[in-house]
Amino acid sequence: MISVLVVEDNTVAAEAHRTYVERVPGFAVSGVVHSGRDALRFLEGAPVDLVLLDFYLPDTHGLDVVRALRAAGGSADVIAVTSARDLAVVRSAVSVGVVQYLLKPFTFAALRDKLEGYARFRSRLGDGAAVGQSEVDEAFGALRSTEVSALPKGMSAETLEAVVAAVRSTGELSAAAAAEAIGVSRVTARRYLEYLADHGLAARQPRYGAVGRPEVLYKLSTPGR
Repeated sequence: MISVLVVEDNTVAAEAHRTYVERVPGFAVSGVVHSGRDALRFLEGAPVDLVLLDFYLPDTHGLDVVRALRAAGGSADVIAVTSARDLAVVRSAVSVGVVQYLLKPFTFAALRDKLEGYARFRSRLGDGAAVGQSEVDEAFGALRSTEVSALPKGMSAETLEAVVAAVRSTGELSAAAAAEAIGVSRVTARRYLEYLADHGLAARQPRYGAVGRPEVLYKLSTPGR
């Protein structure tokens, strides 16, 4: 059984990640923490095989957590689970030994694909020395995705990113405002906003005022991530 520590400051997203991990055979969540300090403290007392690590934590950057983990002699592997799209951050993640990089928002299928690849990687490495280059190549090849992880049917990554950008630019948006901002129907905009809310990446905020049903506004739960 591969033991996992989930490090995510957003409590709703952290619970979603925990649930996702526990749905994948061969993986068990050993703990869930919400800051870099708590992650390092947890790892001191209960070493794990794998850390699912958000990079934008309230007290430090995830890269600094990895550096501190390595400086302390920790050998846990790390999968970055973050919205950080800066190529400099990606390069730094590779340089400190992050084995997988998963961009938010993502589906269960996307995380499952990463975890299954990691499990194959561990299995093929084993505890002994590699016989030759082919065994090394096979082990690292296992980390690559074996299938394209998709959003729910009818949704596209491009539209999702456009919705996220629209909400981020204004702070909060209704489905109608999002639809107008990116040029889609209100029904389509609402579907993407609800997807973000259901995955803990946005919060629903009813706004009361005019007579009738309150308008629902959506605000990113982790601005700038």
